[in-house]
Parts: sequence; C-alpha cells; structure tokens
Amino acid sequence: MALVLLPGLSNLIDDISEEKKLPPQVVEAALREALLKGYERYRRTLYIGISEDPFDEEYFSNFDVGLDLEEEGYRVLASKIIVDEVESEDHQIAIAEVRQVADDAQVGDTVVLDVTPEKEDFGRMAAATTKQVLAQKLRDQQRRMIQEEFADLEDPVLTARVIRFERQSVIMAVSSGLGRPEVEAELPRRDQLPNDNYRANATFKVFLKEVSEVPRRGPQLFVSRSNAGLVVYLFENEVPEIQEGSVRIVAVAREANPPSRSVGPRTKVAVDSIEREVDPVGACIGARGSRIQQVVNELRGEKIDVIRWSQDPGQYIANSLSPARVEMVRLVDPVGQHAHVLVPPDQLSLAIGREGQNVRLAARLTGWKIDIKNSTEYDQEAEDAVVAELISQREEEEALQQQAEERLAAEQAARAEEDARLRELYPLPEDEEEYSEEQAEQEFSEEEPAQVEAGSETEFDAEAESTDAAAEADAEPDQEQVR
Repeated sequence: MALVLLPGLSNLIDDISEEKKLPPQVVEAALREALLKGYERYRRTLYIGISEDPFDEEYFSNFDVGLDLEEEGYRVLASKIIVDEVESEDHQIAIAEVRQVADDAQVGDTVVLDVTPEKEDFGRMAAATTKQVLAQKLRDQQRRMIQEEFADLEDPVLTARVIRFERQSVIMAVSSGLGRPEVEAELPRRDQLPNDNYRANATFKVFLKEVSEVPRRGPQLFVSRSNAGLVVYLFENEVPEIQEGSVRIVAVAREANPPSRSVGPRTKVAVDSIEREVDPVGACIGARGSRIQQVVNELRGEKIDVIRWSQDPGQYIANSLSPARVEMVRLVDPVGQHAHVLVPPDQLSLAIGREGQNVRLAARLTGWKIDIKNSTEYDQEAEDAVVAELISQREEEEALQQQAEERLAAEQAARAEEDARLRELYPLPEDEEEYSEEQAEQEFSEEEPAQVEAGSETEFDAEAESTDAAAEADAEPDQEQVR
C-alpha cells in the first residue's frame, strides 16, 4: 500500500506541541496511537450489518503506525510470524509467500508488512475516532505532566486567578513557575474563605493541598485558602527573622470557616525565638503592625493572634488565651492534659470568646483540654473531686482498653499456634513439596555412607514377601471358622 499523505504533518505536530505545551515526541506518540485506533475502527466497520465483530481487545496488538515527517504521511504496519499454514492472515504469513522475496526466510521468523488502507476507504467513522482519541491522549499527557510538575513542588503556595465557577467550587488558573503554562485547579467550597470575593480574574494566594487522580478526569489540582500552611507561608515571606532562622513558628491553629456566620475567621500562631535577644512576637507583628497587617490583608481581614510559645505548659496555656488576662492555670491532670484556667469575672467572656472560639483555638494550639473558670467562684476541693472522678474513669477505660488489647494478642497467638499445629498434621501442598525436597536431601546424605548391596536387599524383600504370604494363608482358616 502507498503512503497515506497528511499535508502539513510536521507543522501540525509543532503547532499542537506549542499550544498544549507538550514535547513533539509526546505529540507524535499520541498521533500514532490515535491513527492506530482509527485503523481498528475502520476494520470493525467492515463487519457492521454482516456479522458480529470478530476482534477481541488484543487482536491488533501486533499492529503499529509509522509516521513519515519528510514525506508527510503515515503507514499502518503489521508484524507477522512466518508459518507453514496460515490460520490468521493478520498475524501470520506463509513461508512460500515470503521466500518469493527472501530465500533465507525461516519458519518462526517475524516480518513487518505494510497494510495501510487506501485513504478513501478509511471512512468518516474511523477519522472521527482518530480525532477523538488524539484529543483524549493529548489531555491525558497534559494531566500527567501536570501531576509530575506539581507533585514535587517545593513551594506549596501559588498565585491563582479565578477563571469560572462550577457548582460551589471555584476553578482557578495556577502556574508552577515563571514561564510555565497555567493549568486549572479546583478550590472547593470547604477551602474557601467567607471574606473572599471570588470574581472573574481576581488573584489570590492559594495553598496546593493535593494532586490526586480523579475518576474520568485524570490528575486534578486541589488548592485551599483555609489551610494553615498558607498562614505559615505568608509569615515566612513577611518576617525576615523567620527566613533567617532566628524565629520559628511552633504551632498554628486556624478556624477559617467558623460554624456560625456571626463569628469571623481567626488564627492563633505560637512563635519562639532561637536567639535570646530577639522578641518573636514583636518580629512577627512589625513596627506599628506593618508585617502582620500584610498577612491580614492577604487573608481579607482575618483576625490573627501571635503568642509566645513556652516550655511551661501553664504559661503556654495562659499565653494562648490572649487577649484575655489569666490569673492562674491549674494543671489538674497532666497525664490526660487537662487544665483549669482561672480568670477574673470581667475576663470570662473574653477568654471563652464568641461562641467559644477563643478557648477552642487555644485548646487546638496547645493540645490541652482547657476549662475556663471564674476565679471568684472557683471551689478547688469540689473541682478536685470532679477531676479525680474523671481521672479514675479515664484510668479505668485505659485499663479496659489494655485488657482488650492483651486479650486480642493472646487470641491471635493461640490462633497462630493452632494454625501451626494443624499445618503440621495436614501440611499444604507447598509445604509437602518443600518438606519432600529437604527430607530427600537429608535422607540421601544420611544413607550415602552406609550403602546396602543390591543382592542382600533383594533377599530381604523376598523373605518379607514370603512371610506376609504365610501370614495371610494362616489367617484364612480362622476366618472360615468364625463364619
């Protein structure tokens, strides 16, 4: 068959490569695969209305498409095995036919033949299939490159531009670096900020949450505006001391989507200084609040509390309840990390916060269970009795949990021992094979030094057989007497 011409093939590949930001080799591979699918479609259409499709999924595995960029065309090639009698014309070729052009051909060799159909016979359905497959393969390659490009990204915070809206999600355009093409990323509803105004072409800083494989969509980027990592990134960019390492962020507790609309977003950041002369809180706030104001502006007015971390749990808890003033912190259950915080009556609502937001964030930041108590009404003996009861309940639950784990471990050990015993009595086939080989080698090695002569062995067998025969003969009369 002649070469099927595709005028402008080289320019087509270059244009697709530039438009899709894919290497030319990737575009060529996708085009070859699409043309091969089109050829399969052409072959299948020949049986429409005549008989059932005789081709299975692996039928065309020996077919390939070769592109000729110089002459701007393609050929369909088939690898066939040389045989004496042909059973499948698409997979085999007779030795007599091959030897007409190659005298040294042998049965079992493989030859590659040109099976390209005429361009007029290719058909509109096959052409449509080629176009669809090519578009799909290019999309798959783009998504695969996106996944590889963003999966190992060192900087997880990107600049995103709003493109459109799909249901409750915002579709944004992001780029992994200077000069790289923009790709789409999804900002789900749960990762949006209530104070953001997501209008078309608006830009935001977003945190790359994950690159996951979505069914029927391929690799998909998911970004977030509510992730605590975004706050850490903004502080690192605004505070030189954090970049230098003299100040470090120890913990972040963020509530970007409060349970009620009457409560705004809020974040607590615990910081510490490596150098004694550096004030970590002052470094993060900046002169007249200039540094923290940049972070607040990027987060659209979100309230941020910067507190000093401390190795002393009591002091750390007191700092975490800022801006409330704390009188005393009682670590009533250090093992269970339970603390009572005593505050003056006028500081009670401030320590708890609107709908409990302040104490909730403080508990997340410190990892302690915090109970806010009125210092004027605090009854230490009664509270200690309540805490003692709670501690006993916790210890009882822990003991029951430990007993359950020990019982489960004992049951598993007993089950394993029983399985081993049963396996010894009734070995599995693989065990028998292993045992027979090892046992045969061992017996062979043991019997090799003391070899028995063939003659004596034969006499022993003959005597044993005669003895068995005599015993059987003696047993027959007894059986008749019993009858």
